[in-house]
Formats: sequence, structure tokens, C-alpha cells
Amino acid sequence: MPTVNALTLWFSQLNSRSYAIAVGLAIGIIGAGIGLLVAGIGPLLALAAILGLLAGLYIITDVNIALYMIIGAVLLLPFGIFPVKIAITPTLLDLALAGFVLVYLFQWMTGRRGGLQLSPVHALIALYLMWLVFAFALGLRHAGPTSSTIRQFAETILSICLVFILVDLLREPAMLRRLVLIIFSAIGAQAFLAVTLFLAPDALAETLLVRLSRIGYPNGGVIRYIEDNPELGERAIGTWVDPNALGGILATAAIIIAPQIASRKPIIPWRRLTLVIFLLVALALFLTASRASFLAFSIGLLAIGIVRYRRLLPLLLLAGLLFLILPQTQGYILRLSQAFQGADLATQMRIGEWTDSLIVIARYPLFGVGFTGTPEIDIYANVANMYLMMATQIGLTGLFIFLLTMTGVFIYGARAWRTAKANPVFATIHLGFHAALLTSLVNAVADLYFFRLDFQASITWFWLIVALCLASSRLARTTSAAAS
Repeated sequence: MPTVNALTLWFSQLNSRSYAIAVGLAIGIIGAGIGLLVAGIGPLLALAAILGLLAGLYIITDVNIALYMIIGAVLLLPFGIFPVKIAITPTLLDLALAGFVLVYLFQWMTGRRGGLQLSPVHALIALYLMWLVFAFALGLRHAGPTSSTIRQFAETILSICLVFILVDLLREPAMLRRLVLIIFSAIGAQAFLAVTLFLAPDALAETLLVRLSRIGYPNGGVIRYIEDNPELGERAIGTWVDPNALGGILATAAIIIAPQIASRKPIIPWRRLTLVIFLLVALALFLTASRASFLAFSIGLLAIGIVRYRRLLPLLLLAGLLFLILPQTQGYILRLSQAFQGADLATQMRIGEWTDSLIVIARYPLFGVGFTGTPEIDIYANVANMYLMMATQIGLTGLFIFLLTMTGVFIYGARAWRTAKANPVFATIHLGFHAALLTSLVNAVADLYFFRLDFQASITWFWLIVALCLASSRLARTTSAAAS
């Protein structure tokens, strides 16, 4: 800010001739730069780069805008990259995260923010962070890191650090309400895209999705099918590329929305609009054919009903019965039964991965094998179960710290619930965040995207949910203490 003020003062002191020369030079330099950009990368990418630069400049003016851009990048363009390579090619999420952290630090440096506000659970999160770094360093003895692995691990650490920043930043209930509205809008748009692309002819959907290759998406073969077999049916992917990863995002976001439908004072005054968004997200989730995400979504709804809306439990039971008997859902029911019996190829592959991971855990129980590679050629670290993958990469010790941290989040939230439930508006937000965290943890039993380094948007979304749980709990406790 002092630099901007000094520059403004300098311009104001110029005479008319000098001012005209300065403006002319600025226009000439900008015009030449745009011309070189168009000549080098083409008009479309040049326009995208200019718009990205303007968006970046706007982001660094307001920490809230930067936060909204993170949510937008996570939910709408999780794998998008900046279309122009300078020294590196950052993802859109990288730019949003960097802008957010930069503005937040500027607020501290300029004295606009003070008195760091955290929760007791942050001590456990700090311990988990330190263990991740230790496991990464220890794993270097097995294999050297690639530049991609280093970048992805750094992004993971930064995503977890958001928990510290967000809980300090979100000091008013109004900020949480606005954040929920942004989530509603972004996930509604993603669900609409997913359903529309699913219903569109495959060739048209492929053509539309391939256009995203300009910003880092695959340039072909993007349409996904059940067990990669077109005869078994298509799976909705939206702009998430992977249907299981999209399923996890849709399930958790739908659970954030769900309490608003039954609330006496919903965030969106038009309850029907909330219901439409929820049903659209639930439909997109169904079309992903992600069984783990759908079961996690069901458990999240059940948890909301038990904790707050017991009168709606018969309605949930009726919905479950309809799901079991409707002709349109029989294929889904068959695949669910096959999963529990281990009768389909996807489940058999998962069981094989789980069995192999137990071998790795038995060999490296305390510290795991790290993130850069495995010490033996006959073992691997990726396994479709977040908890087994954690135990494989950061050891049983790291898994224990993580589970202890999640337990701390729920205990802290349960204590805050005693006061939060008295406020109809705040109660639905608080309950939605914690039910979403439960949903993600259940979903992680059969998926790995909330921990896998190359799915940075999923990791960021998971820790955003953790941050929102802690922020809502801290706000409930502090507002209650202030009122008394």
C-alpha cells in the first residue's frame, strides 16, 4: 500500500506534458506486450491470460474474494492451469491459494489484523503437519522426489494450513453464511454441468470437454464408463475428470446443503430454490455411479436426521424404500449388492489393493514408505482406501494422529452444538459442516482422493470442510460467551 500511495502522489505532481508522456508510454508498453502475447500464444489464450491477470489483481485487493476464488477453482475447475507458462505452469487453484495467503499476510504486516484466534484442535493439526513433513523427509531414502511431487506436497501442506487461516479469518457468523452461499452457487453450477454433459451425446460431450485441454485438461478419452466398459453405462464427470472424485465432492456439498431444506430460517429465503439445488446435486451424484460416495451421502443424511431433524427420519426411510423398488434404480442396487459381495471387477480390484497394502504396512508399520516412491519393486502405495493409503505412506503413527485430530474436531463441535442449536440459522450451518466431514470420512473408506497428492482440489476441499467445522464451533462458543 505505501508503494501505491507514493506512485499516486508522483503522478499527481506531474505537469500536463509529463503526464501525457507517461500515459503514452504506459499505453505503448501495454499494447506492445499484448501484441507479443497474441503473436506468441494466439488471441484466445492471450485473452485468457489477460483476464487471469486482471482476476489476480482483483483477488489481491480483498481476502474474501480470494477465498471465494479458491472455492470456485476447487468446485468448478479443479485441474485447470494458467494458460501461459512463464517459469512454471501454476494451476488456477495454486494462484487462488497464493493470492489468498498473500492478502492475509499483508493484513498482518499492515496492522489490519491482530489477535490470532484458533481452537484447541489446531495443536493436533500442527502435530499432523509436522508428521507429514517428517514422513516425506524419511521417505527420501527410498526414492528421490520429482519436481511434481515436491510441488504437490507443498500444495498439500498449504491446503492444511488453510485451517489456521480460515478459523482466524471467519470471525463473524455473516461471513460463514456468505461462504455457504458461494458453495451453493458453485456446486449447483458443477452439478448442472455434470448432468448436462451426461445427457448430451458422447461425441458432443467429448468435444466440449476437450476444449478444456487449453488449460491443462486431457485432450481426449475423457468420457468415463462403469468399469471402463461402454456397455455398462456412462458415468457423470463434470469438469472433475474422475467420477469417483466428483462423487466425493458432490456428496459432501449436498450434505452441507441438506439441513437448509428443513431449517426454519434457511440461508436462501426461497426454500424451493434450495431444494432444487440439492436435488440437482443429488442427481449428479447418482449419475457418477460412485457407490462409496452415495453410501457416504446416505449416512450423512441419516446423521443430520438423528441429530436435528428426527421428524424427517420416516421421510428418509420412505425415500430409501423408493430407491430400493423403483425400476430406474435397479441397476444401481445391483451394483451395490455386487460391491458388498465382492462380485464385480472394481470391488475385486479394491480388495486386491487392500490386501497388498497390508503387506506394506506390516513391513513399514510406524513411519510408512513416504511420498516419493516405494523401497521395493513388488509393493506400491496407492490404494483405494484413504486410511490404508495413509498407513502405507505415513505409517500407523501418522494415521493415528490424523484420526485423533478428526476426533478432536467432532468433540469440539459437539461441545459447541449445545449453544449453536439455539440459533436456527447458525445451527444448520454448523450441523451441515460436521455432517459433511463425517460424509467425507465415510467416503474415504473406499476412495483415496482426499489424501492422494495429485488430486489437490480434493485435498483442499477436505481441509476446507475441517476449517469450516472449527470456525463454526469457535464462533458458536465465542458468541455464546459474549451473550452471557
